[in-house]
Amino acid sequence: MGDPKFLRRTYDTPKHPWEGPRMEEERRVVQKYGLKNKREFWKAQSVLRNIRRQARELQARLRANEPQAVQETKWLIDRLTRLGLLAPGSPTVDDVLALSVEGLLERRLDWQVFQRGLAPTAKSARKLVVHGHVWLDEHRVTRPGYLVRRDEEASLSYSPTSPLTNEEHPLRVALREKASAPAAPAAEPAEGGA
Repeated sequence: MGDPKFLRRTYDTPKHPWEGPRMEEERRVVQKYGLKNKREFWKAQSVLRNIRRQARELQARLRANEPQAVQETKWLIDRLTRLGLLAPGSPTVDDVLALSVEGLLERRLDWQVFQRGLAPTAKSARKLVVHGHVWLDEHRVTRPGYLVRRDEEASLSYSPTSPLTNEEHPLRVALREKASAPAAPAAEPAEGGA
């Protein structure tokens, strides 16, 4: 079982540390989602890997007509639907196997804060969460990696004790100006020619 003081890693690192295309993809995802480092990306990959492994095992058990597998499949699909990883309706085990890491990263609290327009960038959304400015389901949440459930999305806002609740806070003013600014028109090709 092991000593509780010596915690195990909850993620797997890449098998080959220096692969250019994989490193570039990781860098792109880390920058897009405002992650602290690649370790957070690897943790998301491990979570998704475990979900897929469970789905593959259930798929094999369903082929063997195990009655318990039907119930466990329903529980897995319900859990992923509540998390917002699967669309409501009638998802199947194949839909679970088709999940992507980016779909999982989009359920993180810091990304949801950025998507709701409470922060100008993904990095600043992470800072708002860590510094306690985010209120979720009547609680202050300071973990940027928290996976937001579908029913909690509507309750996402600034913390009541945060200075960001003031409409005249410089960050709120900048967000309003950014939202009201028209998009820059595309550059038109120069007319005439030789």
